[in-house]
Order: sequence, then C-alpha cells, then structure tokens
Amino acid sequence: MTQKTKHLLLKTLLIGLLIQTGFSSVSLGQSKEEKIDQVVSLYADYGKFNGSILVSENGKVIYKKGFGKANMEWNIPNQPNTKHRIGSITKQFTAMLVLQQVQQGNLSLDDVITDHLSNYPKATGDKITLHHLLTHTSGIPNYTAYADFFKNETRNPYQPEEFIKLFSDSTLHFTPGKKFEYSNSGYLLLGAILEKVTGRPYELVLQENILTPLGMTNTGFDHYATILKNRAAGYEKEGSGYKNADYIDMSIPYAAGSMYSTVEDLYLWDQALYTEQLLSSKYKELLFTPFIPAWSSSYGYGWFIMQLPIGGGNDPLLIHQHDGGVNGFHTVISRIPSEKHMIVMLNNTGHAALNDINLAINAILHDLPYQLPKRSFAKTLWEVVSTKGFEAGLQWFNENRNSTEYELNEYEINVMGYQLLNMQKTKEAIIVFQLNVDAFPESWNTYDSLAEAYIQDENEEMAVLYYKKSLKLNSKNTNAKKYIKAHKS
Repeated sequence: MTQKTKHLLLKTLLIGLLIQTGFSSVSLGQSKEEKIDQVVSLYADYGKFNGSILVSENGKVIYKKGFGKANMEWNIPNQPNTKHRIGSITKQFTAMLVLQQVQQGNLSLDDVITDHLSNYPKATGDKITLHHLLTHTSGIPNYTAYADFFKNETRNPYQPEEFIKLFSDSTLHFTPGKKFEYSNSGYLLLGAILEKVTGRPYELVLQENILTPLGMTNTGFDHYATILKNRAAGYEKEGSGYKNADYIDMSIPYAAGSMYSTVEDLYLWDQALYTEQLLSSKYKELLFTPFIPAWSSSYGYGWFIMQLPIGGGNDPLLIHQHDGGVNGFHTVISRIPSEKHMIVMLNNTGHAALNDINLAINAILHDLPYQLPKRSFAKTLWEVVSTKGFEAGLQWFNENRNSTEYELNEYEINVMGYQLLNMQKTKEAIIVFQLNVDAFPESWNTYDSLAEAYIQDENEEMAVLYYKKSLKLNSKNTNAKKYIKAHKS
C-alpha cells in the first residue's frame, strides 16, 4: 500500500470521528450485532467488501462472519476461518520478535545495522539503529516505491541479504531519526537481523516465539507452493467485476508483509497483547509508545497510535491500528485497549472500504450515529459504458456526479482509466483521468495517471505538463522526475 493511501485511510478515520453529528442512524431497536451485520452486508452488496470480519467488545467476540468469495472460480465463500494474506499487519509481529530478542539481551534498540549485517554499507549502516527501523525513521527509501519495482522484481524469489542489495546503496532521504517516512525496507532489514541473531529463518522464529505459544494454528509465512487449506485467492477490481491479482513471490514482502492469518487467529493475537505471555510489560509498552508523528497519527513499533474523540464530552480514545496491502488483499486491525474492543477485517479483492466500515462499527460500539454506505459511482459508470457505450457513460457521469446516492472514489475511477488504457482506448482513458483530476484536484496521483495516458497517446507536451502538476503535490514522484528530465525541450 502506498504512503498516500495509508495517509488517506488514517485521515478519513480521524475526520469521520470528529463529525459524528452528520451521520445517519438505523433502527434504534437493533442490537449492536444486527447493526454491524446490516452495515457490513450493505458494503458487501455494493462490492466494497469481500472477506472476513471479526469484532470483539470488552474482550468478547460479538460478531464474526465471511462475505463474498474466497475463490471466485470455484464459488467458495469466505468464512471466519479463511486464510488471507495480511500484508503490513506482519510488521507488528516482526516488532514483537525484535523486542523479545531485546528482552533476552540478544539485541539492543541502539544497535546499528552493521552490528549484525556486516556487508551493509557502513556509511549509512553505522548510524541507523533498530529503533530507527522499527519507527520508519531510518531515511532508507521504501523499495516498493521504486519505479517499475512491481513490474520488474516481484515475481523473482530472493534471499533476504540478496534482496537488501537492491536498496542498501541508496541515498538516505533524511538524517536518521529526524522524521517519519514509511519504509518496508526497514522491516525487511529487521527480519534479516533476526535471522542473524537467532541463527534461524524468520518464519521459524515467528512460529516458535509467537504462533505456537498462542495456538495460532491458522497463521504463518505464506509460501505459494504450499498446499494450504482454506486459503483465499487474491483479486483486483476490473470494471464492474474482478480479475486475478498479479503474482508476487512472498520473499519480497518478507518480514514487512509475508504472513497469512484468519480473523479468529488475529483475535488470539489481540488478546495476548493484554498479557505478558509473549513479552513483559516493560518492553510491551514500547510497541504502543507514540515515538514519532506519522501523518495524522503517531507511530510506535509496528503500530499506528491515534487519539480519537468519540463525542459526548468523553475523553479521546487511544486506538492502536495498522492496515495492510499486498497484491489482491487489503486488511486492517484496529484496537481500543482501554475498552478491549477490536475490529479486524481481511479482504481479498484489493482496495476495499475497510476504513469506512471500521468507522461505522466503532460508532456502533459506542452507541453513536453512523453512516450507511453508498453505491459505487465507478462501478455503475462502468456498467453504463459496457452496456450503452462511452458517450452514454459520459452523459451519465455528468448527470450523476453530484448525486447523494453514489460515492465518487478516486481510486476506482483511476482503475477504470487504466483498464481503458490496457484496452488501447487511449482517448477514452484520457477523458476518464481528466474527470478524476477535476473531481480530486489535490491528489498528485490523478495528475500522474493522466500524464501516463498522454505518454501512451504520444503527446509529450501534455505528459510533461501533468507530471509537473503531480510533482507540485508530491515532490518524491520519481516517475515524473525521470520523464521530465528525459524530455526537456
């Protein structure tokens, strides 16, 4: 998942809980479980959730259910015991493993990379500590943000130290410790360091130190070749339907995002965090210490920490949360430790409305008003285009863009544009991307996508123009920088 997407998810949750009075409520006679079921069922009906969900209140499970299909080819439904790839939720497990080694005296949070990885460049490795890696304050570029990374590298299996060479010589984005910048690279390094200090593969360290003690029998390191019972397939939206997600070798996300789990097993994980079974309170507190401002929240070790007001004169709630994204999967775990509430959602159709669902369920748990979902604007638009043609679709867009019945989603419109590009309908794609720019003028990604469409249209002047607009909003857009540099007049 991109930094921009994570920022939007967190920002939306913050804003949403600040404007509760604008939310609509459903029948006052419904129980919390019934309200949750109605909300999630509507999201599923509108194509905005396809996966498994579990909600606990005061430490007790009050709702768990599967929606949609774990495997669309065989029409196999999602269930609470369906195994999903959890993406960056893996990071909190890696952070726990590191602190376990610190507690045992095998590591120190002040250790630098080169204390354990002797082949790492000393110029940077001598000054980046484990604390920097855990808090995304190392300055090491995020390898998944490299231009063409997903196109060129993700199908190839790597050993950790071999993969580290892809980014170890990179110039740091900033002095370590000075700021937050989300980086999968840091957690990949932590996995390699764990292997060095224990003399064991990461997945065995994970199994022996967390999964087996907690009885998490449906959780592990995901290997493509393994025959894994109840494993969900990953999909991505395409038009009004879905396609199989692109293959990724799980040695790529590794200690930053390689795990699979179930909502039921993640409930066991949540409950263990209230105990000292895995780690003493002294070190466990470090997981949830807000060390560094991170977008609209703070970051501890493998967790975002947010102070969220819930209205009614109550004190702000402390929420521990992290989402994950890996090809075809989108996940979130959200905890309110003071109340022992927990929401976990594992979705196997890529980008989903998990933040909106999370927001509504949190409101239900606190007897506050909440909002029911709206139909997908992009999905309906594509259905019109597919059945009546592009011109009819444009007419429908203009007639309904301000309708309160639909939700206009930047990502979904963007996906539609790229689908048109892949169909070689370049002119139509440019129109769709321009519509997205008009609807979301503060998003650097809308301009970036429009620039790519103009490249396919062989219109260098317009591509440069929109790449420059994108750069004004995101100075780290490397694709834009490279294209502009290569096409200076």
